[in-house]
Amino acid sequence: MKILIIISMSIILLMNCYLTKSNNTNIITENINVSNKTLSILQTDTTFTFNNYELGKIPSGWSQYYTGKGKSTNWKIINDQGNEVLAQLSSDNPNYHFNEIIFDGIKVKNVALTVKLKGVKGKMDQGGGFVWRFIDKNNYYVVRANPLEDNVVLYKVENGKRTDLPLIGKGKTYGVNVKPLGKGWNTLKLTVLDNVFTVYLNNKQIFQVKDETFVNAGKIGLWTKADAVTYFDDFQVIKL
Repeated sequence: MKILIIISMSIILLMNCYLTKSNNTNIITENINVSNKTLSILQTDTTFTFNNYELGKIPSGWSQYYTGKGKSTNWKIINDQGNEVLAQLSSDNPNYHFNEIIFDGIKVKNVALTVKLKGVKGKMDQGGGFVWRFIDKNNYYVVRANPLEDNVVLYKVENGKRTDLPLIGKGKTYGVNVKPLGKGWNTLKLTVLDNVFTVYLNNKQIFQVKDETFVNAGKIGLWTKADAVTYFDDFQVIKL
């Protein structure tokens, strides 16, 4: 009997250790306000903590691309003060150069995305954001937060050309100015419901965009521009 108890306790400890290191998958309910409607959504919440990937390498199951000029991109898992994060480290690219890292395991049309990001350095650009409805390196949507400009802007990249999109009810196109983002962590969030995209920064809704350029399901991922060295953590994906 004692032997069985000891074996059972060992199995439980091993399972707990594995679950602690794994990316978290839980069933949650989240209330999301989109176009003045509150949606109560029960979904599988997948969070990429990046703690169980190999340091110094691109995470398995992800692919890196770049759009525009330049020669390469450099995404890796690194250690940031004892915490493993996903980083874009290339800092020698020209201004019209977009770095993308795409998760290959999801194709989705409607989705909620949340990530923590930290702009580490960059003279031409800093920060970054989300990619969604990714078809290929020249066709996708992107929203990014920039600590150099202290603004958040949503674009489409169509046939390799980036165009900022008009905001619903704002009478302008080029995103919104925000409080200084600084050099620490900020939380960017996006909800995509059909042709309406709602953007949040640090738990506050800041604008919405309506567009129908890419209407089908596509892949999701993360993005930086030019010489921006940026860290990402706790990338949450909820299918809507």
